[in-house]
Amino acid sequence: MRLGGWVHRRRDLGGIVFIDLRDRAGIVQIAVGPGAPEEVRRVAGQVTSETVVEVEGDVTARPASMKNPDLATGDVEVQATTLTVVGPAATPAIPVARGKGEELAAEELRLKYRHLDLRRPEMQANLILRHRLAQRARRTLSDLGFLEIETPVLTKPTPEGARDYLVPSRVHPGEFYALPQSPQLYKQLLMVAGLDRYFQIARCFRDEDLRNDRQPEFTQIDLEASFVGVEDVIGYVEAVLVALWDEAGQAVARPFPRIAWRDAMERYGTDKPDLRYDFPIADWTAQVKPLGVPFFQSALGNGARVRGLAVKGGGALSRKDVDQLADAAKQLGGAGLAWVKRQGEQVSGSVAKYFTATALGALGVGDGDAGLMTVGLDRVTSPVMDRVRQEVIHRLGGAPKAAHAFCWVVDFPLFEPDPETGRPVFAHHPFTAPHPDDVARLDSDPLGCRALHYDAVYNGSELGSGSIRITDPAVQRRVFAHLGMSPAEAEARFGFLLSGLQAGAPPHGGFAIGFDRVVMALAGAESMRDVIAFPKTTAARALFEGAPAPANPADLAALHIEVKR
Repeated sequence: MRLGGWVHRRRDLGGIVFIDLRDRAGIVQIAVGPGAPEEVRRVAGQVTSETVVEVEGDVTARPASMKNPDLATGDVEVQATTLTVVGPAATPAIPVARGKGEELAAEELRLKYRHLDLRRPEMQANLILRHRLAQRARRTLSDLGFLEIETPVLTKPTPEGARDYLVPSRVHPGEFYALPQSPQLYKQLLMVAGLDRYFQIARCFRDEDLRNDRQPEFTQIDLEASFVGVEDVIGYVEAVLVALWDEAGQAVARPFPRIAWRDAMERYGTDKPDLRYDFPIADWTAQVKPLGVPFFQSALGNGARVRGLAVKGGGALSRKDVDQLADAAKQLGGAGLAWVKRQGEQVSGSVAKYFTATALGALGVGDGDAGLMTVGLDRVTSPVMDRVRQEVIHRLGGAPKAAHAFCWVVDFPLFEPDPETGRPVFAHHPFTAPHPDDVARLDSDPLGCRALHYDAVYNGSELGSGSIRITDPAVQRRVFAHLGMSPAEAEARFGFLLSGLQAGAPPHGGFAIGFDRVVMALAGAESMRDVIAFPKTTAARALFEGAPAPANPADLAALHIEVKR
């Protein structure tokens, strides 16, 4: 047998040298004993970690006492007859092989030396899974009659909710392309063109602040179909998601449950609820108001409410836990957090003197439970109680009701008020169709209009979103007007879309699945950076190559650009 790979570990036991040889298929043990040729024993005695070698030898069974059940090849070894160094290696800047309990190198170092970090079996397993999932998505959508069509990467700058990455044109001084935030407008034009089922595993770019589940460049499974409604698109997306989870060895059932946006915000404080756990948020205003709690009395009115969480087993929360929850509430702009605990008929806590065991029982706070509550307008209390609920789940959630909690969130608002001006801004993007029952209110009550929009949520994380699109150019112009665009501005920005819609547009809708988030969930990774080959840091830097970097002045001059420092 002939093998090639990297030296993962070397163990010299005096009379015999064992080398763990690694490639992306796994690890196999190479044995160099006293009977091996002298040159083989010499090389084996000197070879260092991460050196690339080629080996020839005979496959033999390991002695029973030396079998390794943790390796797929643990029952055999290769008795080397030749051993050649083909890629000498300097001492690795970060370790690739780790012993039990040994921590990873700091992430900044791992990102700087990404070529070494990617040698780790865990990282290679993540990227192999990513490949398998991409191929399964392609097969699933192809079997559903979708065509894979590429759309441009150099596009026209258009507002889609985040900043564009701009690309200057050398041949058209002072003019710029943008890298696409999504293929949204192109896929709509494909529907106008009669290519009635499109998909693409698309690279997208957004110049926005980063988190563990965001990158400036990311991948989405993008799809669009004609002559469809909400039910059709949801069916396509469920088929893809079920197939992806199956590819990872996880069985999930469809259809996924649905929850209206308003109900999600009311019960969970978020439009991406984690339904693996109970702990719903409730409106306690009517029950608490007569108790005269000063913390609440001064804040109630003008739409403010008392919202609470009855925490089963919450008596186990320590005072430190509660103080941390209160601090989190204040950091999110809330008034703070009032709390009570119940032990039998005894009540303790920050507002205990205003509550009896009977009053708490009416709120669902039983013996051994706790009640956590805050007051304010919904736009403040929703994120506060969402955070509190998540922290309670982290501390007391225990085993989830299910490993996989998918749901659809539907009936989103079409517009939301700008927090500074109060003017309508689009809740998702301006090409989303209003709910048919609300079209008549589009001009008189735009903030009261629902959208034909739907989000797929998994275990408290948004996997993607989609909508039925506007196909009537008159309605599209009305939406642009609500967003403050003049007819001339709408024509300048989106004239190519309006022209397409005027040419006869079929009803159509689509979806975009966040592929990186899917891989992250199925790999059990803590960060999106662990499932992308060459990611950026949270400061949007590529440490392995030193990007972004200053440009050559001659290149800037050719692009008609001057950098002002």
